[in-house]
Amino acid sequence: MTKLLSRLLNLALSVVIGALAGALFKQLWKLTAGEEQAPQAADPKRSWKEILPAAALQGALFATVKAAASSTARARDRHAPRQAGRRERNGPPRRRERHRGQGGEPDRT
Repeated sequence: MTKLLSRLLNLALSVVIGALAGALFKQLWKLTAGEEQAPQAADPKRSWKEILPAAALQGALFATVKAAASSTARARDRHAPRQAGRRERNGPPRRRERHRGQGGEPDRT
C-alpha cells in the first residue's frame, strides 16, 4: 500500500513539475525575446535561429527542475523511517553470529 501511495505521489509531483517548468519557460521567453509566445518547432514562419534557442532553453529548464525534484524525493526517501523488521534494500542480509565455545569451536549445546 505504501509503495502505491508513493508512486501516486511521484506521479502528481511530476505533473506539477512539468507545469512549473512550462510556466517558468514562458516567463523567461517573454523577458529574453520580448515575444508573447515561444516559437513552435512546426511553425513554417519561424527560422532555425528562432526555434533552436527556444528548444534549448525549454529543455534546460525542464532538466533543471526535474533534477531538483528528483534530488528532493531521494532525500525524502532516505530520511523516511524504516518499518520494523525490514532490512535496507541495498545492504546485504545480516548473518547470525554463532556463539563460540572455548578453543574457537562452535558451541554445540
